[in-house]
Amino acid sequence: MRADRFLRTPPAPPRALAPAAVLILGLLLGLIPNGPAATARDGGPGSMSGGASGGSGPGGASAGGGPGSTSAGGGSAGGAGPAVPPVGRVWPVGSRPPVARGWEPPATAYGRGHRGLDLTAAPGTPVRSVASGRVSFAGRVAGRAVVSVELTGTGTPPLRTTYAPVRATLEKGAEVTAGEVVGVLEPPDRHCPASCLHWGLRRGDTYLDPLALLPPWLLARGPSRLLPVTGVPEPGQPAGRAAPAGERPRRLSPGRRAGPSRPRPR
Repeated sequence: MRADRFLRTPPAPPRALAPAAVLILGLLLGLIPNGPAATARDGGPGSMSGGASGGSGPGGASAGGGPGSTSAGGGSAGGAGPAVPPVGRVWPVGSRPPVARGWEPPATAYGRGHRGLDLTAAPGTPVRSVASGRVSFAGRVAGRAVVSVELTGTGTPPLRTTYAPVRATLEKGAEVTAGEVVGVLEPPDRHCPASCLHWGLRRGDTYLDPLALLPPWLLARGPSRLLPVTGVPEPGQPAGRAAPAGERPRRLSPGRRAGPSRPRPR
């Protein structure tokens, strides 16, 4: 009998674990963080640093950056909160003032843009609070007159509107109602080439579109149109006196068509 028959074949080295098995083992041992925890640290969709997720949900702001969105940028993400409620009842100046420059949200917190709305108005124009609230600031910032109103019932942190350059007629802490005058527009400063009111909106450190405060019926209101009035005497004509014979309306018999009225010969 040959001796090599009694020699045993050495066992083969163990195969490397499959990648899937390594992943499962790592998850079981807690060596690999799961998806939501990783995205929270990296500032991804699961991050709570902005106060809300990147998508939209019940009562949350859409990531699309619409008028009521709180993801407009221009400030710290920590100030994000609920969507902007349309609590405004009046424009700050006039009834439908021309917009000299619109809302231009910056791409980043410190990027270029226009964090508010410029409304054309003459110096001395009364400036109104668009909604009810409390005057949170009335004074000057870097030489510019500013009035801020913290709006009532707008969430936490509350919405805050700013008006500049406006000389305040109320003191800090004063309660105001929608449409109440909070100051007077000062002459133009370096912000506008012509006289204008800069109207801003913030929630915490986040700048928002001020037009989101106004309801659709206030935004879509067009110019007034006069309708014809009949039966009212003209100026200088005594009340109760009939119109001249040539201007009286003619009664038509059935089947006849109306034609131009002609004055009767005298």
